[in-house]
Parts: sequence; structure tokens; C-alpha cells
Amino acid sequence: MKSTTFELDKVAQVLKLLGDKTRLTMVAILNHRECCVCEFLEVFTMSQPSISQHLRKLKDAGLLNEEKRGQWVYYSINTESELYELVEDLLQYVPDQVEQLNKIDASKVNARCNC
Repeated sequence: MKSTTFELDKVAQVLKLLGDKTRLTMVAILNHRECCVCEFLEVFTMSQPSISQHLRKLKDAGLLNEEKRGQWVYYSINTESELYELVEDLLQYVPDQVEQLNKIDASKVNARCNC
């Protein structure tokens, strides 16, 4: 067991955020590689604003980084977050997201949106 301890409120916030299947899936995908919103549109049956809202919540909690490149914003796991180890530990219990990553790659979304 790791000796790192966190404030109960912070742990509860992360668990609440990752208790949502969509956000948990997003974080699991981002654990493999960075993505932009348009790539997540290939995985989830929801609107771009809904996807952006989920990503914003994760970013506001410090779990994600965002990097603007031209008109596109790329998201990645914030490995510098004090709660990264907790997220990393939780992801051990999440199914592999290879199928979702394959959907993104097969869609050629990068060519369509120039991201």
C-alpha cells in the first residue's frame, strides 16, 4: 500500500468524477494517448458540447491538461496532478480501451478536422 494520503474531499471529488462511465472511459482513453473533442465524437453518442462539458469537469479538477493547437484543443492526463497515482491505480480496474482507440483511428477523424 502506498503511503500517500489525500484530503478526503479531493478523493471524493475524483471518485465522483470517475464514477461517471463517460468520464471514466475518457480518462482510460487518454491514458493511452491525447485526444481532441472531435475524436471523442467517434466514441460517444453525444454532442460536442456534452463531450466538452465532461472534459472541462476533469480539467477543472486538475486531472487533465489541455493544449491549444490552432483552433483545436488536445487533452491529456495530467501526470503532475497530486491525484495522478490515485487515477492510475483506478485505471488498473478499467477494461482496455483498444476497441475505442481503433474506432478513432478507423474514422480518419484527424484528416477531417485537421487535428
